[in-house]
Amino acid sequence: MKRDAIFYAIFQRFPSLLFALVKQPPTNAQAYRFESVEIKEPTFRIDGVFLPPTDATPKIVFFAEIQFQKDESLYHRFFSESLLYLYRNRTLYDDWHGVIILYSRSLEPQATSPHRALLNSNQVTRIYLDELGDPTQQPIGIQLMQLTIAPEAQAISQAKQLIQQARQQETSSLTRDEIIEIIATIAIY
Repeated sequence: MKRDAIFYAIFQRFPSLLFALVKQPPTNAQAYRFESVEIKEPTFRIDGVFLPPTDATPKIVFFAEIQFQKDESLYHRFFSESLLYLYRNRTLYDDWHGVIILYSRSLEPQATSPHRALLNSNQVTRIYLDELGDPTQQPIGIQLMQLTIAPEAQAISQAKQLIQQARQQETSSLTRDEIIEIIATIAIY
């Protein structure tokens, strides 16, 4: 399963879902838009760039990296891409935040020392999808992301439970139809 593509499709339609994972989301999280950005010379592709609305103060850009396989150069690449993007767009943003979504802690690169200042700062959030807890105890946005890692046998029952939950309650960030659309996107992938 190509999970990057799933998250790309989800964030393309519903960029505010990223902020369900961030402890201090911006107050205007609903107004952010998602883009996959290519930076030339050298060519890098950032999994996700969440651009603030034009009237935001401060203007904080969010970078997202979704990782479902071991990659020892993950942090080298992520910080290079993000900081190069900031360099190329230095007059557009006041600040930045990185969100690194990993399937599990086992995918962490071994050598993190070169990036320890950033990794241990409040500018970077690392999320381990398999450590988010019981999906039934999570907000719908997080349950949707957990659905991407559910074993096939459990995914069907989780999806049915989410659809039932969506029918019973309206969330502040997603409509019932949007939730069902995300579940369908995950099921297709």
